[in-house]
Amino acid sequence: MKTFKSILILTVVLVATAFTVKTSSGYEVGDVAGNFTLKNIDGNMVSLSDYNNEKGVIVVFTCNHCPYSKMYEDRIIALDKKYKEKGYPVVAINPNDPSASPGDDFESMKERAKSKGFTFPYLFDDGQKVYPKFGATRTPHVFVLKKAANNKFVVSYIGAIDNNARDAASANELYVEEAVNSLLEGKQPEKTLTKTIGCSIKVAS
Repeated sequence: MKTFKSILILTVVLVATAFTVKTSSGYEVGDVAGNFTLKNIDGNMVSLSDYNNEKGVIVVFTCNHCPYSKMYEDRIIALDKKYKEKGYPVVAINPNDPSASPGDDFESMKERAKSKGFTFPYLFDDGQKVYPKFGATRTPHVFVLKKAANNKFVVSYIGAIDNNARDAASANELYVEEAVNSLLEGKQPEKTLTKTIGCSIKVAS
């Protein structure tokens, strides 16, 4: 009888665990993003604090190998070109460990940025210290930061770039654009959190 009860309790625990959605330990909308400093493909170090004179920053966790990241590259470039002059430049960060994700090493990042004509910094999260703080889980994963008082960057949107990864022309909900446009108008975005679709971030075993 005791054995049966033990098995029953264990079964209940396993089922509950299987159907429990693990919440991110990273930033939530409204949180202040901490400063970071990472190496750019040009060899220079780039910090979030370097953007204190901007209205905000569009932080995109992306990479070289992921098919979803590749599908969104042109759209990320377009976001930078559209909003950089308005005070919301793009900063891209590769969160993958290259030992677990061949093709996501620093040299490959430089080659990819050159071939695609990236107009924004492409930073390497060496040691994978930054992406967990944000709570990024996939590539691409976007965090729109609005600069507030005392040069603090407040997380104002988290999620996907739009609602159609495979076909940019068919996307009818441009989440990041809508969020940034609202912030530029002095309003809070209507949608502050959307589901990301992409490749999981690769961590060395």
